[in-house]
Amino acid sequence: MRILHRQRSGSGFTLIEVLIVLGIFSIIGLMSARILSRVLNNNQILSERGARLVEVQRSMQILQRDILQLSGRGIRDLLGDPLEPLMIGADGMIEFTRTGWRNPLGRPRSVLQRVGYVVQEDTLYRAYWMVLDRAPDSEPQLQKLLQGVRQAEFSALDVSGNEHSFWPPAGDFGNDPNLALAAIVLRIDVQPFGVVERVWPVPDPNRIPSPDGAPGGPPGAGRGG
Repeated sequence: MRILHRQRSGSGFTLIEVLIVLGIFSIIGLMSARILSRVLNNNQILSERGARLVEVQRSMQILQRDILQLSGRGIRDLLGDPLEPLMIGADGMIEFTRTGWRNPLGRPRSVLQRVGYVVQEDTLYRAYWMVLDRAPDSEPQLQKLLQGVRQAEFSALDVSGNEHSFWPPAGDFGNDPNLALAAIVLRIDVQPFGVVERVWPVPDPNRIPSPDGAPGGPPGAGRGG
């Protein structure tokens, strides 16, 4: 009696074939995971950059609001000496008088305000005083605007296009029409964008009325309380 042995064909994958397929799927999975991780990281970076950009823009808007309301009203320091309406010092910081100080409660005070901008411990602060002409006990209030500031420097542009690191410039600048103030320049090194430059044209301070209704009074005129 003859026994027939049939060869079985198409019975499945060999072990080597299975290992190759698993290896291919492992590589695809690893690449997909890396791509997904990179996309998520990029989204997080973009989100953080977007939030940071909003912070920078908000700070610049506050600064612009102050500069565009520049007043020609000078003040007196705590010793009674006159100070110019706008000053830029050796440290590149700025101090000036602005109009438009809101008074919703109707308090007996000036609508003008003395403000300044200074960098301390990598943070840009807006300083403001509650009075114009200062008493010995007059201290500025500090408003934190922007962190992560490596450096900030203000300068002034005159109508001739010359840039001044100090303002007012030396000499009798008041009688030189070429030294009239035209714009304020800010260069600020802020993380993570690097150096950002902004230029704001200033209004004519002689057209801005002082509290008594007269155009831009002299330093110390109309003491503000």
